[in-house]
Amino acid sequence: MDLVIRDVRVVDGTGGASYRADVGVSGGRITEIRRSGPHPAGPRPNGRRTLDAAGLALAPGFIDMHAHSDLALLRDPDHSAKAAQGVTLEVIGQDGLSYAPVDDRTLAEVRRAITGWNGHGDDIDFSWRSVGGYLDRLDHGFGGEGIAVNAAYLIPQGTVRMLAVGWEDRAATPAELDRMRHLVAEGLREGAVGMSSGLTYTPGMYAKDAELTELCRVVAEHAGYYCPHHRSYGAGALAAYEEMVALTREAGCPLHLAHATMNFGVNRGKAPDLLALLDDALAAGADITLDTYPYTPGCTTLAAMLPSWASVGGPEAILGRLRDDATAERIRHHLEVVGADGCHGVPIEWDTIEISGVSDPDLTEYVGRTVAESAALRGEEPWHTARRLLVEDLLGPTILQHVGHEENVRAIMRHRVHTGGSDGILTGAKPHPRAYGTFPHYLGHYVRELGVLSLEECVAHLTGRPAARLRLPDRGLVREGYRADLVLFDPETVAAGSTYEAPRTLPTGIPHVLIDGRPVIEDGRRTDVLAGRAVRRTPR
Repeated sequence: MDLVIRDVRVVDGTGGASYRADVGVSGGRITEIRRSGPHPAGPRPNGRRTLDAAGLALAPGFIDMHAHSDLALLRDPDHSAKAAQGVTLEVIGQDGLSYAPVDDRTLAEVRRAITGWNGHGDDIDFSWRSVGGYLDRLDHGFGGEGIAVNAAYLIPQGTVRMLAVGWEDRAATPAELDRMRHLVAEGLREGAVGMSSGLTYTPGMYAKDAELTELCRVVAEHAGYYCPHHRSYGAGALAAYEEMVALTREAGCPLHLAHATMNFGVNRGKAPDLLALLDDALAAGADITLDTYPYTPGCTTLAAMLPSWASVGGPEAILGRLRDDATAERIRHHLEVVGADGCHGVPIEWDTIEISGVSDPDLTEYVGRTVAESAALRGEEPWHTARRLLVEDLLGPTILQHVGHEENVRAIMRHRVHTGGSDGILTGAKPHPRAYGTFPHYLGHYVRELGVLSLEECVAHLTGRPAARLRLPDRGLVREGYRADLVLFDPETVAAGSTYEAPRTLPTGIPHVLIDGRPVIEDGRRTDVLAGRAVRRTPR
């Protein structure tokens, strides 16, 4: 065999009891699992290379069900932000906005709209326009060698609407809806695993339920799933969850709820209400999963807070409204008094909005401070500071939004349909620590330190369960014949190194990561192996 991992504690991704074994790997697959014990079956396997794993746990590679590495995978061959966590597969194309399918106009618009997520992209050769072209580009990244970790793609409904309808707040015409159906079907045939939405982001949020239902019917016909960032995580959050459950039941489409949190003061302690809603739907036959990150603050762009009417027409129109004093005052009123739909229907609290990154280096003085703190230093109202930042940085600022509740985080992660997703934005001077720490934070803090989940349960949430949602027949479990996407970690020391003060610190206690049996992390260091590829939807 190529490699034998000896005397390791196998945590196989099913949630069942762990066991001790020797595990053999050859040709990128798990070829033998010989359990230890008083009466082992046959002789110990031998390999050209042997790894003594006493004291370590072996798990399937972690699957990040909500990632924003759409350009990072093409920009950074190292990509230790995820590789060092034991992540072997990321699901990208999230929140309804990404870079395929596009035409020239739409590509320019989407690049501008999500600069805060992925940077300007000036260092990327955007040679593709289709979903298939983007997946092919991932396959042949960095001179044809590949990318750091595997990636699956969700068709972004907001980008599809941008392409077919534009940035207008209106219903699609029958012809436009037909074009959107065609674009979604084409993307799924080319390998996307489903469709995402960002229903607090424009222009995707302009779609009504009937339009979304029709697109979900197409997703279901092609054995994909729908992953919505729904219409509110604040005021009306439960109604927003109910809307997605009802919509997908009508369409006959599997549902995966993105970063399924209950945030803001109105939702303190209300996780049980969400879980009861899900349990009722599951008992009635719904196909539902969800993902969360193990932190309380959220992360998005400052521009995402604006009311949707201020975003009609796209980025240039937004900037024009912000530069106009009378219109800017209307925006302020909606943000601070009414509760903008971009801020989940809750009046904005500027002392919860921390600037985590800017595009213009001349504005870095704002990073690491809340808008309220920067405004106080400048002797002005917080809205004036926020408006200045949005205009001068051309909508580029990213933010941490400190609106979560620990009791909700813990309750939701215990649920039987829960999976892990970092929602990690990798750009900015001070990104959210979840980008570099989500998976070791689950294992170290919530398993070892708090006991919220057992080790076996937690690994199942991060591996087997997401692989089942993605319909991957040979990933997500430690089983003979499965792909050797594997992570070895020390259950006694694994921990996130990233903090709010030092968010790009790599984790500890994860010495080895394999993709297709090839060492991506070896003895705690990133190798030069590029074993990642696009993981395409499995046909029916």
